[in-house]
Amino acid sequence: MTALLPLPAQSVVRPAVVALLVLLCASTSGVAQAQTRGELLYATHCLACHNTQMHWREMKRVIDWPSLRAQVRQWQAADQLAWSDDDIEAVAQHLNTLFYRLPPLPSRAIASALPVPAQR
Repeated sequence: MTALLPLPAQSVVRPAVVALLVLLCASTSGVAQAQTRGELLYATHCLACHNTQMHWREMKRVIDWPSLRAQVRQWQAADQLAWSDDDIEAVAQHLNTLFYRLPPLPSRAIASALPVPAQR
């Protein structure tokens, strides 16, 4: 009869630690991928000053897509962020999803509804 030898603790713990690290890495990368570019830009550059009350106050200036895009454009320019039109659109989409709930524009109307930058 062969006696069973106890396994060293390292040989049991090491695979468990590796499995835990793999799970943590997988779950962390899933969270980062779930954020949109608009959400990341807003969280990085705007959230410090603009909280939920800013978007729901009585005198809000956003009433439609053009006014939402104009506000995003205005405030990114005030902070000298130099966002592209795509960045402005991404933040506007994020704010609409989070706060305003404006009806979606037909896909062909989106490009024509973007405000034209002022000529200097």
